[in-house]
Parts: sequence; C-alpha cells; structure tokens
Amino acid sequence: MRRHAVIGLSLLASALVATPVAAAPAAAGGADRFGQATLTGFASLPASTFVPASEPSGAALGTAPVNGVTPPFADQPVQGFSGIVRNPDGTFDVLSDNGYGNKANSADFVLRIQRLAPDFATGAVDVVGGLNLTDPNGRIPFPLTRPDRVLTGADLDVESIIRGADGSYWIGDEFGPYLLHFDRAGRLLAPPVPLPGVFAPENPGGVSNLPSSKGFEGLVKSPDGRYLYALLEGTVAGDAPGALRLNEFDVRAGQYTGRRWTYQLDGPTYAIGDATAVDRDRLLVIERDGGQGADARHKKIYLADRRDRDHDGKLDKMLVADLMDIANPRGVGGFGETFTFPFQTIEDVIVLDDRTLGVLNDNNFPFSSGRTPGRPDDNEFITIRLGGRLHADPRVLR
Repeated sequence: MRRHAVIGLSLLASALVATPVAAAPAAAGGADRFGQATLTGFASLPASTFVPASEPSGAALGTAPVNGVTPPFADQPVQGFSGIVRNPDGTFDVLSDNGYGNKANSADFVLRIQRLAPDFATGAVDVVGGLNLTDPNGRIPFPLTRPDRVLTGADLDVESIIRGADGSYWIGDEFGPYLLHFDRAGRLLAPPVPLPGVFAPENPGGVSNLPSSKGFEGLVKSPDGRYLYALLEGTVAGDAPGALRLNEFDVRAGQYTGRRWTYQLDGPTYAIGDATAVDRDRLLVIERDGGQGADARHKKIYLADRRDRDHDGKLDKMLVADLMDIANPRGVGGFGETFTFPFQTIEDVIVLDDRTLGVLNDNNFPFSSGRTPGRPDDNEFITIRLGGRLHADPRVLR
C-alpha cells in the first residue's frame, strides 16, 4: 500500500500554477475581494491504506462491514488527517486523529504523524514515512492504555499540529483540551498543558463545560514562532451559541497569556475544521456543517482577523473559498466544471503560496462516504487557487 517516492518542490509548484486566474479587484479598505476559487491540483490516497507490518486495529468495531469494509484490520490504517505541516522537500506531515471516533473504540489505534508525498501529475499520494507518538518519560499524569507508553486513541484525541523552528511539534488535543509538546521523534517533552477553566467530558480534572470532541481543532503559530493560538471546535457552556474561543499561548513562557478572542460560526450547529496563520493578525479557518455527500451544504474557508475592525467583539470574517463551489474549467482530477468537496469532516488547510491553498479531508475511516455512497472516502488532497491575494507574511510561506 505504500509507494516510496518523494516529489520535489518543483513538481508541486508546477501543479499549483497550472490554472492561472485573473486578480480580483480590491475592496474598500484595501482588502481583496475573493471570488470563486479554482481547482489546480487533485491527488488521493486510497481509503484502505495501512502502515505495513504494524499492529492489528479496530477490534472494538465488531465484524459487520462498514461501507463495504470489514473490521478488524491486520494493520494500522493511514487515515483521519486532522492537521498538516509542510516540509522543505515537498512532502507534508499530517496528523492521524484519535482513531475510530471515540475513546471507547480506539484503544488499539496508535496515534501517529504520517509523512505524505502528493504527486499531482499522476493524482497519487505516497506514504513515505511517519512516527508514532509516545510518552517514554512519563509526562502524562493519568494512566495510559499501553504499558510501553505508546499513545493511543483511548488516551488522547489529537486534532491539530504545528512545527517549531527546532523541529519539535505542538499538538492540540480534544480530551483535555490539552496542548502537547513532542520532540521531532514523537516523544512527549512536557506534561499536557490544560486550558484554564475549560474541561471536556474526558477530562477528570473538573466539571465538564465543553461538549465531547469539541476541543482544539485548530492550532495556529504566529509567524515569529513566539505564540500559539488554539481554537476550540465547540462552544464553552455559558458562551453565546456558536461562539468559539481562540486562546493565546506563549511558547517561551510555556503558559497561556490570558488573551482571548471569539470566532463566531455562521450557525450554532456548525464547527471549525482547521486553522492556519496568514500573518500576525489574520488566520484562515475551515468552517463546516456535519453533512456529507448530497447533504453537504456549508464547507467554507474564511479569512479571520483578530483586529476586530467593526468592534463587535468577534473576529472579522471574509469568505475566501466555498468548497462546495470550486471552478474546474480544465477538468482536474476527471471531475466536471464545478468541483465540490462534500465531506463530513474537512480538517486540513495550508498556505502554499499567496494565492494557493492545500486542503485535505479527514475520512473517518471506514465511516465517512461523502464522495460515493456506500464506499469509504479516500484521503483527498486538493490545491485551490484563490480569486485574490492573501498578502501573507512571507514567513508562513516557507
């Protein structure tokens, strides 16, 4: 299931510029107007892709077929991409989340960072490596599933990731919610950092005030690397419906600063899927409904601004891409003139250049079937050309 080939940045760059788009006119206040985005690249990893010679998985799923796939599995699936970081050689590190959807059924799912090499010329995605997340030095204070302290989906629900200048990873979790700091080999460096005053149902440290699976779905690094901005997926009890907290964390001090902003969802039943920096004030946010396939409606990427220029107490929002209405005049990927990304969970966005984004789905293997009913979704990696420039900080493009 794995093809060992790493593409260079030159191939990726050629795919990104395959479909030129005219610049959009400037809007009032100097901001660009973003029209319809255009599909410039498509590649996919088959749903039934597994880590070779790994460990059995999915025992708690039973033996009935799900979307035509019968558990349990002889190896660990390569699935559930819930965060992405870029590598200098043209590959990408993606974060596999907690496994099969909840704490109870994911004890045999090993938490892992996968390394991918998309080839937009052929439409394939190669898995070229990866590493398991572990806690060999006992930093986690609560009991773990495995005595060897390899982390599983019953221990943590990892959903967002950034990489520091030293090669270490900061990862956002939903069971705390916690911030987790791992070295470049995937070993936990320090105890999990809880968010003061916020407790998921899986957190034994306090009374739950956050719905299950609604923790840190987005994690943003400031361009200078000094701060992290952790965005909750769900609303804390007592906050306005659809209001999500964005919390600032000082990497040097190793603690939250107490500064907080509000991202307002378009509807209280929606959720965010990922977030990434554009500059010190602006970030891109995936906002989505829970529908898939024919039921998918709201799958959008917003440019959010912490400066709150309209003074309503919330991040300003500008639509940059409607993922259910992407132009495809060249028929990229064999699709029609309008391309849709109709997945229940779309959880990866990355800035590739000032007009191009990479977007991936979390396929919830084997449960999601947004592309073809009755068939498990592949992990799709698309690139889209925006209708205007982001004017991004050059540091986020490296």
